[in-house]
Amino acid sequence: MNARTETAVIQTALQHAGDHHLSNAHLDALEEETIFILREVAAAFERPTLLFSGGKDSLVMLKCAEKAFGAGRIPYPLLMIDTGHNFPEVTAFRDQRAKELGAELIVRNVEDSMARGTVRLAHPGESRNVHQSVTLLEAIEEFRFDALIGGARRDEEKARAKERIFSHRDGFGQWQPKAQRPELWTLFNTRLQPGEHFRVFPISNWTELDVWQYIARENIALPSIYYTHQREVVDRRGLLVPVTELTPPRDGETVQLRDVRFRTVGDITCTCPVESLAATADDIVIETLAAEVSERGATRMDDKTSDASMEKRKKDGYF
Repeated sequence: MNARTETAVIQTALQHAGDHHLSNAHLDALEEETIFILREVAAAFERPTLLFSGGKDSLVMLKCAEKAFGAGRIPYPLLMIDTGHNFPEVTAFRDQRAKELGAELIVRNVEDSMARGTVRLAHPGESRNVHQSVTLLEAIEEFRFDALIGGARRDEEKARAKERIFSHRDGFGQWQPKAQRPELWTLFNTRLQPGEHFRVFPISNWTELDVWQYIARENIALPSIYYTHQREVVDRRGLLVPVTELTPPRDGETVQLRDVRFRTVGDITCTCPVESLAATADDIVIETLAAEVSERGATRMDDKTSDASMEKRKKDGYF
């Protein structure tokens, strides 16, 4: 499944979904590993934080954190780097969920970095997504965070596949792939020099299918745009680009009203939906089984600028 979901195939699969049962017994082992890592972070670091975008992966991590520590007892704050161009459904859900949990939510804005002059756009229409790295590193320095827990998974993108669970960052916040530490079983080297920190990825070993099975099993609430809805889009080089004030149609493009959903949510300027009629997590599990392209490959324009887009951003301090 790419930007154009084979609707007839998916509809047929959904009609017959009740005739089959997909095992989710493996989810207990994945959940146990995630809880172990979340507790390890709390024990090993002085000032950790959990990166919380309001997206499905961070909400799965938040659910595991609830199980690890208890609702209202998560021992580290939530951190969000806001580009100012996020989908309003996601930011509203982020605030609501943090309030429900009684968790401390820290939001730092790329626009503040722009006002300070640490972020400079090449032109007013440039995507702010890549510039999140600067604001993130500023937040790390401000709060002296020594570990940042993120929701990245190894199946997302080839640069992610090289990532350790405890991924070391140098004093400049950069990822050096050849300087990563070996991870044997569940033995993690968490030693740091002053100024260094770790990015920790508790759901590294999960897949997109695992995430959706877990969401279905645990009945995790998500922002509404993860499910089918009608939206104006334009077909641009195989991607369905949403029509917004930030992403208007270009000359010669035809605006179409399609039934779509978002497989991943990020900056409006670089995140595209896929055509879909999936209205529930169980429906999306069926769709994901038929997917042939990763969620980032199918929906993220920022990953298509070059084959090494993600790796370059990570070396610059990206999540």
